[in-house]
Formats: sequence, C-alpha cells, structure tokens
Amino acid sequence: MNAERDLSPLTPGVVRALTDKLYEKRKVAALEIEKLVREFVAQNNTSQIKHVIQILSQEFALSQHPHSRKGGLIGLAACSIALGKDSGLYLKELIEPVLTCFNDADSRLRYYACEALYNIVKVARGSVLPHFNVLFDGLSKLAADPDPNVKSGSELLDRLLKDIVTESNQFDLVGFIPLLRERIYSNNQYARQFIISWILVLESVPDINLLDYLPEILDGLFQILGDNSKEIRKMCEVALGEFLKEIKKNPSSVKFAEMANILVIHCQAADDLIQLTAMCWMREFIQLAGRVMLPYSSGILTAVLPCLSYDDRKKNIKEVANVCNQSLMKLVIPEDDEMDEAKPSMAIPAEPTSEESLSRPEAVTAGESQNELDVTLNQPLFFPCSCERIQVTLNLDGIVQVLDYHLSDTSIGMMTRIAVLKWLYHLYIKTPRKMFRHTDSLFPILLRTLSDESDEVILKDLELLAEIASSPAGQTEEGHGPSDGSDVRPGPVELHVPARPGQLSSSSTKGLECSPSTPTMNSYFYKFMINLLKRFSSERKLLDTRGAFIIRQLCLLLNAENIFHSMADILLREEDLKFASTMVHTLNTILLTSSELFQLRNQLKDLKTPESRNLFCCLYRSWCHNPVTTVSLCFLTQNYKHAYDLIQKFGDLEVTVDFLTEVDKLVQLIECPIFTYLRLQLLDVKNNPYLIKALYGLLMLLPQSSAFQLLSHRLQCVPNPELMQTTDSTKPSTSFKRTAASNIDYTELLQHFEKVQNKHLEARHQRAGRAEQLDRRVVL
Repeated sequence: MNAERDLSPLTPGVVRALTDKLYEKRKVAALEIEKLVREFVAQNNTSQIKHVIQILSQEFALSQHPHSRKGGLIGLAACSIALGKDSGLYLKELIEPVLTCFNDADSRLRYYACEALYNIVKVARGSVLPHFNVLFDGLSKLAADPDPNVKSGSELLDRLLKDIVTESNQFDLVGFIPLLRERIYSNNQYARQFIISWILVLESVPDINLLDYLPEILDGLFQILGDNSKEIRKMCEVALGEFLKEIKKNPSSVKFAEMANILVIHCQAADDLIQLTAMCWMREFIQLAGRVMLPYSSGILTAVLPCLSYDDRKKNIKEVANVCNQSLMKLVIPEDDEMDEAKPSMAIPAEPTSEESLSRPEAVTAGESQNELDVTLNQPLFFPCSCERIQVTLNLDGIVQVLDYHLSDTSIGMMTRIAVLKWLYHLYIKTPRKMFRHTDSLFPILLRTLSDESDEVILKDLELLAEIASSPAGQTEEGHGPSDGSDVRPGPVELHVPARPGQLSSSSTKGLECSPSTPTMNSYFYKFMINLLKRFSSERKLLDTRGAFIIRQLCLLLNAENIFHSMADILLREEDLKFASTMVHTLNTILLTSSELFQLRNQLKDLKTPESRNLFCCLYRSWCHNPVTTVSLCFLTQNYKHAYDLIQKFGDLEVTVDFLTEVDKLVQLIECPIFTYLRLQLLDVKNNPYLIKALYGLLMLLPQSSAFQLLSHRLQCVPNPELMQTTDSTKPSTSFKRTAASNIDYTELLQHFEKVQNKHLEARHQRAGRAEQLDRRVVL
C-alpha cells in the first residue's frame, strides 16, 4: 500500500478498514467515504471527488489483494450514493473498475462487484444509458456464471437495468445492435436466455423500433430456437411471435428482402420447431410482401418443395409449405413473359390499394383449379414494403433449375413431383415464351416421368406435355421442332396442321375448343409423338401397364384425331415390326373401347368427309402391321367387302397362337356395345352379304373354342333373306353407295397389306433363325 499522504483525503483509519477481511469494518469505512464525498459535493469540489474515486479505483478496486479489491468496490458504491444525481458526471470512472472485477477468479468478489454496480446504477438511473453496452457486455458474462450467488446478483442488476431502459426514451438502439448481433450467437444456455429476455424487453418499449434491425438478429434467433432447453425455446418462440405480429401490423416498414434468404435457410432446418416457425414466417412474407419475394423464388422452392411430401408426423409443416407454394405460384403473372430486352422489369407501387393483393390463401389446396389460381392475378399488384417504386424480375432460369432438380431426383416424394409439374404447367401458361427456351432440356425429364409409379404424377405430366405440344408459343418459323435425328416427316402421308390466324399473338388461344377441322398443335407435337413411341418401344413394361392410360388421357387433353393420325404416320416407318404390331394392337383396342374416342369412332364409322377418309387411309396403312386389327378397323368403318377380302388373304399368312388369340378377342369385341350397329346390320342380309361372309371367314379361322361357339351362335341368328324381304327391298344398298362415294382405292390398300405382312413374315423367320443359331451354340 502506498504512503498515507498518497491516499489522502482518505484517513489512515478508513484505509485500514477498507482492506480489512471483515465485511462489517469495510462497510464502516464505506460510510465514512460517503460522508466525505457528501462534503465535497456540498463544496462543489469536483477535483477532490475525482481524486477519491481514482484512489478507490487504482489503489483498491484494481489492487492485487482481494480484500483491497472488496474495499474498493464498496467504496465506489459509497461514492455513487453520496453523489446522488451528480453521479452521472463520474460514471465512467465509477463503472470501469467494477466491471473489471466481473472477471475476478473469486466468486465472492464477483458478487461484491454485482452489488456495487447495482448501487451505482440504482443511483444514476437513466444517466447510465450512455454506458449501456459495457454494462450489457458485463452482465451477459455474469448470466452464465457458475456461482448461484453471483448469478442471483446479476439477475437483480439485470432487472434494474431493464426497468431503466423501459422508462427511458434515450436508449441508443443503433449503438447496441452490433453488440446484440455478436452475443446472440452464444451457445451458452444462460447467455441465450439473457439475450432473449432483453429482446423481449426492447420489443415491449413503444419508443424502441427493434423491427428495423430484425434482419441483423433474425438468424441468431432461429438458432436459439433450436436450444435444448424447453424454457429457452419457449421464450424464443414468444419473441419471434411478437416480431411477426409487429410485421403484420406494419408491413410497410419491414425489410422483407433482407430476411428472405435467412428464412430459406431455416425452412430447411432439421429441427421441426425451427422449420415450422421459419415456414410460417415465409408464408406471411409471401402474402405480405407479394412480388418482392419473386427474386428469391428458387431458394423458396428449394426449401418448400420437399416439405410437400412429408408424412403425418410433420403434417403442420406440410400444410404451411403447401400454402407457401400456392401463394408463391400466384405471384407469377403474364407480364413476366415480356421479353427482357423489350420491356424493363416491372415497377410496382409500394402502398396496397386492394385487399386482393394481400389475400391469405390458407384455404388453398393441392387440387386448386387454375381458375382459382387466377383470381387475384388480374388485379393491380402492390406490395407494402417500401416507400419507393422498385423493379421486380422473375428469375425463371433459377426456378426451372430447381424444378428440374426435384423432378429428376428419384428419392423425392410423390406430392413434391406433382407440385413441380403443377409449377411447370403454371409457368407454361403464364410465361410461355420464356419457358419454351427451356423446353429442350425439360423434354427428356418429362418423358422419363411417364414411367412414374403414381397415376396422378403421370396425369400431371401428360397435362404439361399436352400444354407444351399445343401452346402457340411453341411454333417455330420452320414449322417443326428441334430435330433429334429422327424427327423428320417423310413419306406421302403427312400430318397436316392448319394454322390459325394470330396463333403466335398470345397464349389465350389455349382456351379454345379443339376440333378435327381446327387442331391446335405446334412444332413440338410431332416430336412428342415420336419420343413417346420411342419410350414405349424401349420400355415395353410402360406400354403394357400404362400405355392405354397415357394415350387415353392424351386424347382428352389434345385432339384424338391428331394423335392417332400422327402415331399411325410414325408407325408406318417403324423398323421394329414386332413393336409396330404391338403398338397398333394397343391403339386399336383404345380406338374401339375407350369412351374418350366416341366422337372419333363416329367419324370413322361413316367416312362422310374427306378428312375422315384420309384418316382411315392413314390408320389402315399402319394397322396393316397387325392383320386382325386391320379387319376390326374395316368392321368399324363398315368396309365389309374389304374385310372379307382381307380375311381371304389370311390363308396365305402364318397362323400362330398369337394370331388366333387376337381373332378370339375380335369375336369377343363384336359382342360388345361398340359393334351394336354391326350386329343389327345382320338383319339386312341382302345388303350386307360381305359382312356375313367376313364373319363366317372368322368362324372358319377359329378352332373349336368358346369364341367359335359364340360367333357360331350369333350367325345362327341371321334370318332367312327370303323371310326378310320387304316392299322396298329393290332399293340399292346404302352401304354400297357410301363405299362407292368414298373414292378409296381398296385394291392399293390390299396390296399394301400384303407387302407389310410379307415384311413381318421375313422378320419372324429371321428372328427364328437367330434363335436356332443361338441354341446350337449353347449345345456346342
């Protein structure tokens, strides 16, 4: 200890008492110091006051001796009490040595430091706010102190400081935020609890607008939300809930864009509570900020799409993610399709003027119709998050990349794949011009998706492919899509696509009804048909299990005549004859049995128009790959004489078990409602002799089987022509007149049939020869 003269105006007795190990003696010394300082205050002797504080700080509080430090602390507290309201003038000198003692190794000394600072702050009240950061920093360390007494003392000091901040209007939030941003990432539970408690206090003060600085602490809050302590998680939930309430009340002052990526990250968290909370925030952001969130669409979709396939264990997250997905989809509008170089990014006014732009689509479901999606899109779009007009651009490339990834990932759940396909469909509807830039890269993925296990996924995939194939935006100047090596349209039988006026003007023509006379197709249609048949050829299981389903749905989504005409045209040049025969059989079964093709069957049944006769000839040439289907096509079109001529040629064909099986199925089909008109024509024996001959021809081909008995019984019901004569029986046959008027060269068609069947015979013999050679090699 320095000489007595160096410690004046403190008396030797006071100095000895301050360094005593007994608290009571130190307290007596503190009272003497308080009395001394009061005298200096009354004399307005500031120099002596500063000298006393300096002595207590340097010689005692920062001393190497523990008891001296304890004496210094209680002495500084006594000075503060004596100074009263004037203590604010000396706070820096009073606080700094006390805060230094917060780091002391002795827990008792840390407790005395808390006690001293409590007294200093209690006297100074609002005057301590300029020193708030150093006080907060010290308290945040004591909040995690292992000693319960120290922790209890720090809590008392903490409550006092919170009261002062709450009642004051001079809190420096700008200066405090950097410290808060740093400390919020602490991993200590007590420190986290301390941080959250202060955030809750600051949120509750009307004059403190913490919302302006939320982007700086939001990430830390979500990390605290994952704490192991239930109490801390609950406190953090409350804090985040309060912030969200404030956001809903004052969306115009919220920095949505600065927090979007933070939410995207935490929407992908492994912790369910973090993910659910972040997803709820994302839902509110999309609905409140509107198109301001569009630039972050790819990140949002990356976070949201996987959640759509969650099971019931994460039902809440799944439901909120679904609302996010639907709300984000609504933000894409036709104006986003404007060419970038032709029109600058959309400028959107800041203040909302319609409730529609802020509507909450909680009731939106995965099955929401396109019309429902469009409810708000025709309204002026506003967002309430800025006082200035800003430009918003749809990052379509990023969105498509995310959708592409999720559709290609086989581990992704069914509902996610459905959502991806809905997104792509929506983008093709709203932004067709920009989307067709991505069609070549998406096309193979969409074709692979046809092999999906889910019928619903396949159906959505077909809707999307049909939109691509029929959208006017898909037309090219050359009139055909990008070539893949086989996308060439040769031969005398071409698929004629009448162009509609103004076809490229907009995508609104999609809503028009398609009919055989005005088909809606673009350059991708033919490419789609070629690649679909290629997929059926390479993946026979797909053809067997889903082929009929796919083609029937396409006939509903597109024009059935176009589909059958184009497929027949392509199969006419198919080199794999076995596949061609199988495919023709599949198409024929669909044509004869599907309710979706009722109109096409009626068109073919009468052959009244040049278009129907052209379609018949096109189908016939491909149907020749399968003899029995060719006969059934003649039955459908009431070309009974030609059917009889074909059956006569069956004697020259190689009759196999498969061939007889198909004849058996045709006999069963004749008994179905589709051929009711054919059975009724058996009553007019005189005018339909070739029908009866053709049926007898089939009967002669069949072995003694159930089908033989069925057809035999039917033919036994054919009436005696003599008994069926009527007064107008001399009139010429209407069927003959129709056939004669059709101007179809049946001789040429019959020759084509023979030519095709000869190719099939050669191919079968070649396959049999190769199989025989292989057997010989195995034996050798």
